[in-house]
Amino acid sequence: MNPAVTRSLKMATHLSCGRVNLNVLREAMRIELREFLDKCAGSKAIVWDEYLTGPFGLIAQYSLLKEHEVEKMFTLKAGPLPSSDVKNIIFFVRPKVELMDIIAENILREDKGRFTQRDFHILFVPRRSLLCEQRLKELGVLGSFHHREEYRLNLIPFDGDLLSMESENAFKECYLENDQTTLYHAAKGLTTLQALYGTIPQICGKGECARHVANMMIRMKRELGGSNNQITPVFDTLLLLDRNVDLLTPLATQLTYEGLIDEVYGIQNSNVKLPPEKFAPKKQGESGKDLPTEPKKLLLNSAEELYAEIRDKNFNAVGSVLSKKAKIISAAFEGRHNAKTVGEIKQFVSQLPHMQAERASLANHTSIAELIKDITTSEAFFDNLTVEQEFMSGFDTDKINPYIEDCIAKKDPLIQILRLVCLQSVCNTGLKQKVLDFYKKEILQTYGYEHILTLHNLEKAGLLKAQSGSRNNYPTIRKTLRLWMDDVNEQNPNDISYVYSGYAPLSVRLAQVLVRPGWRSIEEVLKILPGPQFEERQSLPAGLMKKRQQGENKVMLIFFLGGVTFAEIAALRFLSQLEDGGTEYIIATTKLINGTTWIKSLMEKLEPPPF
Repeated sequence: MNPAVTRSLKMATHLSCGRVNLNVLREAMRIELREFLDKCAGSKAIVWDEYLTGPFGLIAQYSLLKEHEVEKMFTLKAGPLPSSDVKNIIFFVRPKVELMDIIAENILREDKGRFTQRDFHILFVPRRSLLCEQRLKELGVLGSFHHREEYRLNLIPFDGDLLSMESENAFKECYLENDQTTLYHAAKGLTTLQALYGTIPQICGKGECARHVANMMIRMKRELGGSNNQITPVFDTLLLLDRNVDLLTPLATQLTYEGLIDEVYGIQNSNVKLPPEKFAPKKQGESGKDLPTEPKKLLLNSAEELYAEIRDKNFNAVGSVLSKKAKIISAAFEGRHNAKTVGEIKQFVSQLPHMQAERASLANHTSIAELIKDITTSEAFFDNLTVEQEFMSGFDTDKINPYIEDCIAKKDPLIQILRLVCLQSVCNTGLKQKVLDFYKKEILQTYGYEHILTLHNLEKAGLLKAQSGSRNNYPTIRKTLRLWMDDVNEQNPNDISYVYSGYAPLSVRLAQVLVRPGWRSIEEVLKILPGPQFEERQSLPAGLMKKRQQGENKVMLIFFLGGVTFAEIAALRFLSQLEDGGTEYIIATTKLINGTTWIKSLMEKLEPPPF
């Protein structure tokens, strides 16, 4: 086997360790990519829409591109293309009209005399767009492309139980702009999954978007011409959930290890960038003048044993695991003194690379935990968390909050203020008009009137609104679904509420109740929550019904339309691991989000006039 293939398989072993082998999906995507590259015969340079480089990195490393004669890679930007002696230039882009203007400029400023034989190609990700092609035509470059194709990068495997479309504006498009493009891609992605893993017999859902996706999926399957899929289904149930069924969860601060890394530093395409000084090897007597300045970049997924063990724990339970691990590693290294015979020494040497990798992993996570601890032990973090937890437990949600008032007066970051105000609104089913007007006035006067569009977007999305009618429904939802638990065991949890130290994510409770005892038991709450609730059955050819072995769990694919947080993922993993749970969860989403990135996607600035 050639070394690049071996490396690529090694890179993706974490995708095949779970109940569903997501490597099958990744490999299907890689084959499609290879086929396209081979159509462009000869040496190649890829010009990347920068946003796509992260998601593509999870599908194909540079080694795969190199095998197919990709010699250079550039970022798409205005002006002429960097010089390169390649026969083919391939643009990998999202179907955005503004990017077409840059591509046209790249092509028109090309030195025709120097590169007479050069061919241009364009690959739209995830689909071709008539609007974009029309724009290229208007700019006079449409005829320059030998190949104009699409690459359906719909659902990207992030981990053994996690898929994401990484569609950055999915929530805004679905809930503000009534644009169903993302929903179409979600249905396409699910159709691909069914082609690879078998027809999903049961589809349940809650919400308008969920209903649309289910309808499109069923229609797409019908349009495939009744060709019955002969694969025994891997998934028993698909649960489609609208993000606006649970607007509360992403607003709260996540308290799992992975959730906090995302809250503080932001995890993008499984990578995180961290302050470098914590990771510099300290040598005795050296001053700090030679400290690195480039951020430390780390890949975070379950391929790393230690990370897989601690990622979903409440942050307060991480320290004890790290110190236990340190003792075990230290004892393993001490073992070299006991190796006396040649055989024993040989065995120790063979284990050395793994032990060194474990030691490096421990050092990294100890440093990250220290960085996070500096924040979680600060007064500001504690005060903010206290107010969040008061709102979620239903305390003082109907009046102006003095802490929020102080934060605005101190001009704390606007996103922090918006998260708290929206949390209060959601936990009170809307704010009293005078409370809402007060917050809006304070925000606009302190942070500038250009934020009026942002407030309008938050209102339109249902995150910030005036209470209509006199009834606050949140207490009913909270009590029926047991969303607030006072006695949380953070070290050895017995309930999903550990991920927020008291609050159980509403979305995950819905999945939990669906499995047992069923949604009939919570009909009153489902009527209060927005959007229709539905169930569909897809017929299977005779003989394909799964015969379950005794003790074998069911598999549910849960798809969050509009984004999911790492804390919700941790809660679902917790349910998957329960001995008597009976169900394992695979998670899919339009985007991995946290409260900050979510609110940011809804922010819009009214640009002040230039004078």
